[in-house]
Amino acid sequence: MSSDTIRVFLADDQALVRSGFRMLIDSEDDLAVTGEAQNGADAVTALLASPADVVLMDIRMPVMDGVEATRRIVEAGIETRVLVLTTFDLDEYAFAALKAGASGFMLKDARPADLLNAIRNVAAGDAVVAPSTTRRLLDHVVPTLTPTPGEHDPRLALLTEREREVLLEVAGGSTNAEIAKTLYMAEGTVKTHIGRLLTKLQARDRVGLVLFAYENGLAGR
Repeated sequence: MSSDTIRVFLADDQALVRSGFRMLIDSEDDLAVTGEAQNGADAVTALLASPADVVLMDIRMPVMDGVEATRRIVEAGIETRVLVLTTFDLDEYAFAALKAGASGFMLKDARPADLLNAIRNVAAGDAVVAPSTTRRLLDHVVPTLTPTPGEHDPRLALLTEREREVLLEVAGGSTNAEIAKTLYMAEGTVKTHIGRLLTKLQARDRVGLVLFAYENGLAGR
């Protein structure tokens, strides 16, 4: 296996599902399955011992579900990004996993090419909840967020006015191209601002920025 190969771990309680994913992933030159687990607890144990680049995490598993497993992986600080897999679009558990630190979610019936691209994107540090679906995500997540008036995260003070503007656009589900057009800046500059936001707000990806904005009352309800 090349040092450039993206290592993928499979966490799903259905052996047939894992087998299908393994066949698909191992057929790619730049991807390789390096481990499997049939529940969240085994997945956490295995990944703590030998981190992968991306874990495909089922939500509903015995012993420990995918939400708790995601939380433990993120809290452990290991360099493994979580891509949640769910049977149902807009599954409430999928959003709980996103809030726990997952880098995105995919439906299990997604096209093979889309899943493979999602793995690559997550490994590169991007979120796979596309901007076009962010608004639908917020429809489900926002009601669970209860910011306290007057009490905001101190990291907000680190942001410039321009960075706040970009953050609001991200929270609204705008793509980088749309942000560039709205704020009259080059798309490369937008990417630079988003990179700074990720660093200052200690967010793992674009999903983290969206949740941060809503948790701190920066975006409308």
